[in-house]
Amino acid sequence: MSLSSHFAVWNRLVPMTMNHHGQPYPRPYLEPGANPTWIGRVQPGNYQPAPGNPTSLPRQTWAMPPAPPGRRSWGMLPLLIVGTVLVFGSLLLVVPFLLGNTGITGFVVGFIASLVPLSVVLLTVRLIDRWEPEPKRLLWFAFTWGAAVSIAGTLLIQPVFALAAPTSSEEAFTYFMATVQAPIVEEFTKSLGLLVLILAARKYFDGPVDGVVFAFTIAAGFAFTENILYFGREIASSTDPGTDLVRIFILRGVMSPFAHAVFTGTTGLIMGFAARKWHSGYAVLAFFVGLLPAMFLHNRWNSMGQNFLVEYFVVQVPIFLIAAAGIILLRVAEGKITRQRLLEYARAGWFTPAEVEMLATSRGRRQAVRWASSRGRGNQMKSFIKGATALAFTRQRILSGRDVHVHQHDELEHLRSIPSLRAAVLQ
Repeated sequence: MSLSSHFAVWNRLVPMTMNHHGQPYPRPYLEPGANPTWIGRVQPGNYQPAPGNPTSLPRQTWAMPPAPPGRRSWGMLPLLIVGTVLVFGSLLLVVPFLLGNTGITGFVVGFIASLVPLSVVLLTVRLIDRWEPEPKRLLWFAFTWGAAVSIAGTLLIQPVFALAAPTSSEEAFTYFMATVQAPIVEEFTKSLGLLVLILAARKYFDGPVDGVVFAFTIAAGFAFTENILYFGREIASSTDPGTDLVRIFILRGVMSPFAHAVFTGTTGLIMGFAARKWHSGYAVLAFFVGLLPAMFLHNRWNSMGQNFLVEYFVVQVPIFLIAAAGIILLRVAEGKITRQRLLEYARAGWFTPAEVEMLATSRGRRQAVRWASSRGRGNQMKSFIKGATALAFTRQRILSGRDVHVHQHDELEHLRSIPSLRAAVLQ
């Protein structure tokens, strides 16, 4: 099939919805729909047209600017080095603690059983993060922070609260530690990882979806280690370990695999909105504000007693459904942002309107991947989609007015790669 034939099929994947007369897009005076959603709004003073494609538009109208002078950047390396040191240091405290409470057999059984709820949460994170994936290294940092660093922090801070706990009875002491100490200390140590990410990797933490993804990943790590303790302890201390393990697995692995994710997710959501302001002060303020609902939800969960099932279905299930609905709305908003920003690049000559519909809708992406896969170019199409999405969100960062020169450099790099990514699919 000739290249022109491939282009014809390409542009029939999704019907063209704009400029149906075939007229070229003029240079925009004011882009329509510049604020497509409530999470994608930009200040008029920060708005600027997309760089034009010199190969498709008159050079006297558009000229692709040279890349701004770059400066040496260590990227994520310092964060990953510090994170690695913290993780290994934390494991020296966490692993002996787990083994001391579970024994070897309990630890192994608990580890294997904990993989089930962990897989459920991480698969959910993958679905949420599918539209604009975060770097795997940062997700690994988030997971290990939750699984090791936040657990170690909790173990170190717990004794301080134990000193303040009531000693009138063992029941009063246990209740205090579960409803006061656990919500405060655990949410603080988990969310501290979010604060590190928003300050040290702000290029990748720039919206509420990012906040939810990182928060869920940290929470998944924390719950994984905590489940090893709970499951393993049943094996080590119970007179009927099989029955007790099934009971606690149903409670923690089946009924509440997302409990920690929902708690910490509220902090991540609030910090994600603050990240759009792109100021360290807002980030720190959002950290402390976001802790409040997380601690409250955690407290309510740990406070459920004899009426556990009633409160679970009347209170906790609706909270989970509300969280799920909120995540869906955020994903829809991401799609609208992607479509609007790519339309602006289309007017500058980088994409056709049909390509925008293909790249900015779930249906269009599925159709495109299926078509490309039938020609053995599925991976190349996925790379094209990923590159276009990264470009759209880079433009969103530019229009937010933060670190404009840095993101313009990234924008030009993305733009230079688009023709080759497209050609790899069509060849």
